[in-house]
Amino acid sequence: MKTRRRLLSGLFGYLALIVVAWCALVPILWSVSASLKADGELMSAAPLPAHPQWSNYRQAFDLIPLGRMLVNTVVYAACVTAGQVFFCSLAGYAFARLRFPGREALFVGYLATLMVPLTVTVIPQFLLMRAFGWMDTPWAMIVPGLFGSAFGTYLMRQFFLTLPMELEEAAILDGCTTWQIYWRILLPHTRPAIMVLAVLTWITVWNDFLWPLIMIQRNEYATVTLGLVRLQGQYATNWPLLMAAATLTLVPLLLIYAFAQRAFVRGIAMSGLGGR
Repeated sequence: MKTRRRLLSGLFGYLALIVVAWCALVPILWSVSASLKADGELMSAAPLPAHPQWSNYRQAFDLIPLGRMLVNTVVYAACVTAGQVFFCSLAGYAFARLRFPGREALFVGYLATLMVPLTVTVIPQFLLMRAFGWMDTPWAMIVPGLFGSAFGTYLMRQFFLTLPMELEEAAILDGCTTWQIYWRILLPHTRPAIMVLAVLTWITVWNDFLWPLIMIQRNEYATVTLGLVRLQGQYATNWPLLMAAATLTLVPLLLIYAFAQRAFVRGIAMSGLGGR
């Protein structure tokens, strides 16, 4: 009986995972299929195009500077991700290891900023960017997200707390300074958490639409999300071309996650974000 129950529970578990995976994959598969169809063939019942239109991908590059937009988005995401990893790990180390007055109250107040909706901060940030003269420049896309976040700091703090104190004590006995303890001793052990933070930050910047819409007007500095919107016509939209562009913007995210999958899952499990 116990063996049968285990088999049934395992079977239902796999069926549930298959259903969830299928629900997640169907939109992606439909997007790829639609990107290869002709405009009049889009709403047909056939799941695959009768004659794949590979020219849709070339036309997407002809209508908008999609290559330039992809490069812009990569640059923005890389800069913001590097800044988030550095400053969040630095703040996380300070909150986890250093002793200073008001540490807990300051940390709780910092976490409370997670409750502030993003739309509340848009207008102050817009006014700052205009005062600095950074409207419609790459600086408006990089600087606001460069200096860390409450979530990233919390993630790194939780991971630093899991590291044994013996590492730090041994480093102090060897004469290491506080910076050396952070940079050379503890930070290399936080690679799983760094990978989680890097992947989540990259995806957030890559998918961001509201901030680029407010800040960027010229295609020279536009992101891929703006490019997808600008492919939509005022009265009619060539959906196969739009799906082709959307598929191209999805490829870098899939490559990043495929490369970082093991470290990402390990970091989620070890940082306490997995629900344990």
